[in-house]
Amino acid sequence: MHGCYEEFNKLLKKAKYEPEQDKLILLGDYVDRGQKSRQMVEQVIQLCNEWGVIALKGNHDDMFVSAINNDTEELDAQWLNNGGFQTVESYCGISFFEEGFEWNQYIKAKEFIREHYQHHIDFLGQLPLYYEDMSHIYVHAGINPFHKDWKNTSDSEFIWIREPFFTNKTGLDKTVVFGHTPCIYLHDSEDIWFSPDEDKIGIDGACAYGLQLNALEIKEGGTYGEYFVRRGTKNE
Repeated sequence: MHGCYEEFNKLLKKAKYEPEQDKLILLGDYVDRGQKSRQMVEQVIQLCNEWGVIALKGNHDDMFVSAINNDTEELDAQWLNNGGFQTVESYCGISFFEEGFEWNQYIKAKEFIREHYQHHIDFLGQLPLYYEDMSHIYVHAGINPFHKDWKNTSDSEFIWIREPFFTNKTGLDKTVVFGHTPCIYLHDSEDIWFSPDEDKIGIDGACAYGLQLNALEIKEGGTYGEYFVRRGTKNE
C-alpha cells in the first residue's frame, strides 16, 4: 500500500467493500515511498478499531518502527534508503528534496514523530506477522517452505523472504496469499499472480512504483475475484 491513500480508498469502493459483512485482510507496508503514509496508518488504525480488520506487519512498517524507536545510524540509513524520506515528509511536512537533506533536520523529525505519533509507532510495532483461516494463510512476504512446520518461519523471513518461498512448493493444503514481491517479477504483469502449483497467490501490484494496487476477493465456494486501481487514480 505504501502510502497510496487515494488508490486504497478507490480500491475499497471498486471492490464494494462492506465492513459489516466482509473480512478485510491487509498484508502490510502501509508506509514509505508513497506520499500519504500518515493518512494511511491513521485509516488502518481506524479500520482495525471499528471493524476488526486484520492488519499484518510488513518489512517497511518494521523499518519505520525500528528507526523511530532507536537512534542508530544503521537503522536510520536502512529506512531512509528504502523510502523513508517520503514517510518523514508525510508526518512532518518537510521536503528533503527541495530544501536539501540535513541530518539534524532528520533527528528533529524523528523527535516530532515520537512526540505526536507514538501511537502510530506502537500500533505498527505490535502487528501480527501472519493470519490463518480454514483455507488460506496470509503473510506479508511469505513462509519458509523448508520448515516442517511453516509457523517456525523466522520473524525476518515472514516480512523479507523472496525466492526461497515463491520458487519452491510449500507442501501445504492451504494457499499462501502474500505481497512484498511485485507481481511483475513473478509473471511479467502487475496483475495478481496465481502460482502454477496453486499453492501461492501474490497480490503486490507495485502501486508505489507507478503501476497498480490490487485486491483479491475470496468468495464463498473458494472462487476468486480481482480488482485493481492504477497509480494516480483519485478517490471519487
